[in-house]
Amino acid sequence: MTLVLRSRKFGLITLAAVLVAVTTFSLGQWQLRRAAQKEALQSAVDSRGKLPALDAQALTTPTSVTEVLHRQAALKGVWRAENTVYLDNRPMNGKPGFVVVTPLLLEGSSKLILVQRGWVPRDFTVRTHLPDISTPGGPVVVTGRIAPGPSKLFEFKGVESGRIRQNLDISVFRAETGLPLLEVSLLQTGAASEGLLREWATPNLGLEKHYGYAFQWFGLCSLVVVLYFWFQLIIPLRTKLRIKPRDQLL
Repeated sequence: MTLVLRSRKFGLITLAAVLVAVTTFSLGQWQLRRAAQKEALQSAVDSRGKLPALDAQALTTPTSVTEVLHRQAALKGVWRAENTVYLDNRPMNGKPGFVVVTPLLLEGSSKLILVQRGWVPRDFTVRTHLPDISTPGGPVVVTGRIAPGPSKLFEFKGVESGRIRQNLDISVFRAETGLPLLEVSLLQTGAASEGLLREWATPNLGLEKHYGYAFQWFGLCSLVVVLYFWFQLIIPLRTKLRIKPRDQLL
């Protein structure tokens, strides 16, 4: 009876160890695949960044959004200053402030593109005070990188309005203003100007995170295998070898 119980216990422990080892190894492999996918994406982003800069005509030509994302662009147009929005709680170099977003009416087109023009510190003594920035009234040329809409932070339920906002969704803003906005935005680059800084952080796809998780899963898999062999095979074998047959003790 004792032998049967020991055999069942050994079988259950073996099954559990195999399941945990297979699962953790698979999760490690999955993290490596995710890292490889993001490496390919980063390579594609870098390649697009080296292509010739888009102009307004090329940007408004019917095409898929993914084909223009991360491309450099030099766009001529006129600012729609009356539709400028200040996105709150956006740090730059560790300092809190606003990211200023203004629609740009593209030259030779009825289309507009949201331009993330840069960053400006906010006034914490009067939270509704808008910082002074300069917005040229005539035709301008804006250079930058085509990007998705402004990144989103946590927000409470409800429709945001006014100049100061937490988030800005392109489709919602299009419906609110009636402006024919493109599905992408322009992240303006270059030296500080018009009262705005443009020291944007380099896009981080989180490759290190995936490699770190993979290391943890593979480490856990190895630990399970080592513990199984140590406690279920090596220790019982060493114990058995220490016990001498009874006939040798007589």
